[in-house]
Amino acid sequence: MEKFILALDQGTTSSRAVIFNQKVQKVASAQREFPQIYPNAGWVEHNPEDIFASQLSVLKEAVLKANLSPEQIQAVGITNQRETIIIWDKKTGKPIYNAIVWQCRRTAKIVDELILTGKSNLIQEKTGLIPDPYFSGTKIKWILDNVPGARKRAENGELLAGTVDTWLTWKLSGGKAHVTDYTNASRTMIFNIHTLEWDKELLQMLNIPECILPQVKDSSCIYTTTSKEICGFEAPIASLIGDQQAALFGQACFEKGETKCTYGTGCFLLMNTGNVPFKSKHKLLTTIALGLNGKIEYALEGSVFIGGAVIKWLRDELGLISSASECDKLAESVPDSNGVTLVPAFTGLGAPYWNSYARGTITGLTRGANKAHICRAALEAIAFQVKDEIECMKEDTGIPLANLKVDGGASVSNIMMQFQADILNTSVYRPQNTETTVTGAAFLAGLATGFWTSKDEIKQQWQIDRIFTPAMDKETIFTRYAEWKSAVECSYK
Repeated sequence: MEKFILALDQGTTSSRAVIFNQKVQKVASAQREFPQIYPNAGWVEHNPEDIFASQLSVLKEAVLKANLSPEQIQAVGITNQRETIIIWDKKTGKPIYNAIVWQCRRTAKIVDELILTGKSNLIQEKTGLIPDPYFSGTKIKWILDNVPGARKRAENGELLAGTVDTWLTWKLSGGKAHVTDYTNASRTMIFNIHTLEWDKELLQMLNIPECILPQVKDSSCIYTTTSKEICGFEAPIASLIGDQQAALFGQACFEKGETKCTYGTGCFLLMNTGNVPFKSKHKLLTTIALGLNGKIEYALEGSVFIGGAVIKWLRDELGLISSASECDKLAESVPDSNGVTLVPAFTGLGAPYWNSYARGTITGLTRGANKAHICRAALEAIAFQVKDEIECMKEDTGIPLANLKVDGGASVSNIMMQFQADILNTSVYRPQNTETTVTGAAFLAGLATGFWTSKDEIKQQWQIDRIFTPAMDKETIFTRYAEWKSAVECSYK
């Protein structure tokens, strides 16, 4: 009887389920969006029951589409939106408050207090993270401080807390397991990435009782089994991993120095640094990339705030294009940007600049500049920002970049990927399967259950769609990058 892996991808706006066969072919999939909740300016919430209901419904839909019998499901893997936090009643399973989403900024004052009292270095040393409302720890504190009776109930062991992977595992198993993996734990700002345990000093700092937190395990192991009454089948839940780390694994970035970039609304860049957690001098994040077979791998992570979003801006706000493919066609119609440089600092700039007051800027406009040049400059801006992050990573680690593996919606742009290769002076590899996040979760569940036997076997499944080889001379690279740096300085004013 043929077996299959069921991978769940619980994202910020939708839940997906994908069924893979042993050749990593997609047999069936289903996706469903769920509501976003914005109670106040800068606040973002999800109803945890919406998260679970949408995920359960697509799980059942995918199994139905694939026409699988229960015994054909070898294992379930879960990847998830990171940093989002949920607290629920241990007995009833009812959430005591909505999920506070990673995008939510409500805990800014708590974070400001940590910074003002000199806790930044301590937090970075222990967790690899820069204090920010982005991470889960201050969200837990906020719920315990603001929901009547929550703190006392937590101290009495009546409540459970966890990131989305923890919530889904608990619900899908019928409350049999309260677990997370090292990658998700490493995004909470209360987990020590060196000792691999919830850090008592940080928990005390935020007044969080350790008894509400999940057990932390490898990213690939059998945590529990799904409940037949809830899911319609009983199978091992065999992988939990944060979405960006799942993409790193799905790209087969198994060796030290291997790097992937996901080109979405923003761009997420992760470099595998092996068993060494490098501390960044450029405020990049040090994070756990993977826990596998009792061994930990680390990564450096950088984020570009505005990636594919700049293309949407050209379409929706400027009306220069009607689609992303039109942007590519216009950009390809001219040999270069004609001296035009666009800095999409709509929400400030991240590493290595860290200037929250920078604003979007276009420089080098002349009478001969037209919308094709602006479209080309927009695509180049995404590549320049990725180069900024990669230069930081190379300086922090001393590890040269062998190549860059790419995925995400915007990676389909051939002209942008070619420019990325040119400006990095490094080959860019785009795989045939650009859905690397959900594939990473599937691979890890398969490894835990013998569906696939090794990383080597998985690496053989990774197939290249196209290699973009650098074709720009070093002098031009230097000149173009200097123009970019100069335009960034203009964005400060």
